[in-house]
Amino acid sequence: MTEAAPPRERFAPRGRIDKRRAILDAAFAVFARHGYEQAGVREVAAEAGVAKPTMYNHFADKEDLFRHTVEATADAVQTDCLAVVDDLRAPGEDLTAAMEDIAYRLLVLCCDERSTALRRLTHAQVVHFPDLVEAVHRRTSIRIAESLADRLARLCLSGRLRPCEPAQAAEQFLALLTAPMEARSHLGSRKVTAAETHKIAAAAVDTFLRAYRPDPHDVDRK
Repeated sequence: MTEAAPPRERFAPRGRIDKRRAILDAAFAVFARHGYEQAGVREVAAEAGVAKPTMYNHFADKEDLFRHTVEATADAVQTDCLAVVDDLRAPGEDLTAAMEDIAYRLLVLCCDERSTALRRLTHAQVVHFPDLVEAVHRRTSIRIAESLADRLARLCLSGRLRPCEPAQAAEQFLALLTAPMEARSHLGSRKVTAAETHKIAAAAVDTFLRAYRPDPHDVDRK
């Protein structure tokens, strides 16, 4: 008996997926440039290189397009940040250097044009799309903190950090990064140089490890 082919609707054609991705990328660029109110579906279609009716094959209306665009961008930020945090799985012998590298790369990702535009878009539309702020926060800040907490827990178990509450330690480490960066960048309105970013990262790691390194006296007594 010939095996029945899987239902076709389970699989989205490659071209349709690529076209949807192109629309979302174009939409983010247009929304970031003009804001939600001033952005037009016609301009998004032109930027994506598709006909305007094609837009409505993928999204019900401008609001639907905006929601999917913001969520897709937040997912992309999450993916990139989690890849950085995952490097803490095997930090090597120099924990300070490894954490400084991860801290610097997280700062770069969280303060680049994409992340800055994402924050501005969601905060500007908090009245009309209050749920989107929570959706972005859940996909970025919360998910990154959870992943970082998992890595810090592993470092605690291996004895490279003192016993602690990993979720709290992750929250504190991220605060040591974001608070100075927000102050230096004037909440994203000023470009922070690479040298400044490295200093913020190094200071955050130094403060964190002063609090969370194992007490050498405790180690000696074991």
